[in-house]
Amino acid sequence: MIPENVMNEPSWYELSARARINGLLDAGSFNEILGPQDRVMSPHLAFFDLPPAFDDGIIIGRGMIDGRPVAVAAQEGQFMGGTFAEVSGAKLVGLLRAVAKSAGTPQAVSSVFLLLDTGGVRLQEANAGEMAVSETIRAILDVRHKGVPVIALIGGRAGAFGGGGLVTACCSHIVISEQGRISVSGPEVIETNKGVEEFDSKNRALVWRVTGGRSRVLLGGADSYVKGDITSFRKAAAHARNSVPMLSLETLEHEQERLEQRLSAFGDCRDTPEIWTRRGLPNPAGIADLTEDDFIHLLAKEGVRHDAR
Repeated sequence: MIPENVMNEPSWYELSARARINGLLDAGSFNEILGPQDRVMSPHLAFFDLPPAFDDGIIIGRGMIDGRPVAVAAQEGQFMGGTFAEVSGAKLVGLLRAVAKSAGTPQAVSSVFLLLDTGGVRLQEANAGEMAVSETIRAILDVRHKGVPVIALIGGRAGAFGGGGLVTACCSHIVISEQGRISVSGPEVIETNKGVEEFDSKNRALVWRVTGGRSRVLLGGADSYVKGDITSFRKAAAHARNSVPMLSLETLEHEQERLEQRLSAFGDCRDTPEIWTRRGLPNPAGIADLTEDDFIHLLAKEGVRHDAR
């Protein structure tokens, strides 16, 4: 899917991880930690005759949004699918632990932004990648427990699959565009294990209506829907950090209740349009064909959070 406004604004979907950071943060405010000049690379890829990257596919650091300090991590989906591995995972976990440690001090940040663009765990470093996902989840919850919101921004080519889907679900707030996708199991994984009859990974309409941004926000699997340009993501990011609840037992109980209600209401549905029909949405089959403006209008009528420019 090509963003409708790609000719007018830089498209989040098309940009690199570094360009996304530069568009998200105040100009000139980003200070990178363990950048390419430090040459902290995967020690494992050479065994598979695969080239490493100087930043191992993730960029971490601190910067400003509207003059307020934030921490940011951005996965490069075009390197090894933005996967979690030993070095990339250690960089992300280290950033989150530093945020938790500095909470309440003069060095504290106001929020953390995770620019997730990942297919999950890097198969060549599977054990380390699985540990990285687990440690990232624990670190996110520690940061949230300290009162610092963690906001996921999803709109890249790789989406947020596998462990990335789990990490996304643990964040305080999820911002997604039409091009974004979130799922625990990717379409190719489902097809490989259950057959094309269960899920045809080449059916793009099926993939997007099951895992895509419009479905996720309508089902409550994402909190804010934005147009696919970087300005809209920046606006939503700035708003989200001021509107998320503190992590508490009450917050978790409310979320559990919401998930149970959703399963009870839609657990027997076989495809997304069935869910939209049961919700009483007008013309469910046509939701995928709506323009961005018309879909945002639909969200407003349904009382769903969105951040239109």
